Amino acid sequence: MSEDIKLYSEIERYEIINVNDGEKYSTLSNNDIIIDEQGNLKYLILNETKSGFSFFNSKPDFSEVPWQYVKKIGTRTIIIDIEQDMLRESHI
Repeated sequence: MSEDIKLYSEIERYEIINVNDGEKYSTLSNNDIIIDEQGNLKYLILNETKSGFSFFNSKPDFSEVPWQYVKKIGTRTIIIDIEQDMLRESHI
């Protein structure tokens, strides 16, 4: 298999970090990816629930990061570079 190919099963444990403000968004397995009909990666959906699992939080907060702001998928991290005010609230 080519070294340029990364399997989801490998990257699901990668931590997502925003280099713009240093914010950590847990691992990819706790977040999501939107893929269009042609198979292109469109958005990274960030679960911004800070407390993790909770019975009292009825609506988790999700933000959409357009794929253009994903700058690098490293050996153990996914690096995004986006300002907080550019994050769009997701309605999924």
